[in-house]
Amino acid sequence: MFTDKVQYIVALISEFANKYGIADVQAAKYLSRYGAIDLCDKHYDYLHTQSFASSVSEIAAFCKRNGGEL
Repeated sequence: MFTDKVQYIVALISEFANKYGIADVQAAKYLSRYGAIDLCDKHYDYLHTQSFASSVSEIAAFCKRNGGEL
């Protein structure tokens, strides 16, 4: 299950980067800074059942509530 979770989070970072037109590394740093990586890790069981588009929107909103500006 660990491998599945890691692969999912990596794919979600990539989708986030594509949506906002930034590099994967920038997306990973942004998501980490505003707590979204921890959120994805903690709530993987729920998030992986949702579409990537929905999950990206949810983590973007989470980051915004925590001070993110993308």
